[in-house]
Amino acid sequence: MNRIEKLFDEQYVLSLFKRKVLPHYSAFKTIARVEIEPYKKLVWETTYHVVIGYRTYFVKPDGSEVKIPIVCSAHSEEPRENVYLALKYLWAQNFETETIDLPDPLFYSEYFNGTFYRGLKGENLLYYIKNKEFETVEKIVVAAAELYARLHNLPATTEANFNPINSRIKTVVPGTPLIFKEMKERYAGKYDADLEKIYQYFIKTEEKFFASTSRLYLIHGDAHPENIIKTSEGRVGLIDFTDLCLSDFARDLGAFLQQLEYKAMTKVGDSAYARKLKALFLDSYLGAAGLELTPELRSRIDLYYNWTAIRTAIYWFMRHDARPERGVALLETVKKNLNF
Repeated sequence: MNRIEKLFDEQYVLSLFKRKVLPHYSAFKTIARVEIEPYKKLVWETTYHVVIGYRTYFVKPDGSEVKIPIVCSAHSEEPRENVYLALKYLWAQNFETETIDLPDPLFYSEYFNGTFYRGLKGENLLYYIKNKEFETVEKIVVAAAELYARLHNLPATTEANFNPINSRIKTVVPGTPLIFKEMKERYAGKYDADLEKIYQYFIKTEEKFFASTSRLYLIHGDAHPENIIKTSEGRVGLIDFTDLCLSDFARDLGAFLQQLEYKAMTKVGDSAYARKLKALFLDSYLGAAGLELTPELRSRIDLYYNWTAIRTAIYWFMRHDARPERGVALLETVKKNLNF
């Protein structure tokens, strides 16, 4: 039996949480029960990649119950302690403010290679885009821009590089050798030449920039609408810290802009509105960060915008129920953007 299956057993988890989580909450006397909601459940014979939500019912001294969401992110082959360390670092840097919420790190399990943390209550930005709640969408987009500006302003010390492999396009997981191999096998080499040329451009351009500067920034590394949560009126939260690392802050901007536009186009179907949201996010970020959009910064943002588009294309090409037509559309857009 795969050891990760234990985390889908309510009685096992209840016992685990009484030992490991309850001491974090002195206002409660016990935990009554746990309800399990898998967000991602990829479990093979001995390996796994899971994100699991636990609706956890804590009991107060008067017998009343309080439901607190707890989340576990675990992977048999990739690091997850970095998530726990990243969250602890952000709390130590007072990243949470009167307008920003942050998951509370609870503990790291070496046995499961998983981090457990108190989750955030609320819906993500994509939810509001899907439901065409445009006023709310625009408020969240502005708040997200301010959130990323605050993140990028935190100290970028060496110990804050929680996922060094993720810091560069040439080393980020999944790497180009695996991508090229799987694409070649599935599509008989049809897209090899395009992908090779595009990735060579991405890597060469990024390495040229890093050779020109010694300054790095703390970035989220996976900036997109599903990782921004509206927790209450006037407050947003950030989730998923697996890819937190030191890199170019333009990467978060390019990635978020591409995904914001892509989600707005696929869920709303209005190109003018998608452009409006992109402008709103970028203008809000530049204002919060006190930056000017120079041609050099614009070029760096475009690099990561196109890289994110290609990563999205590969997702459509390679998922189990592949949608290659979507991948081709994104690939052709990037080729046009790069004049390839």
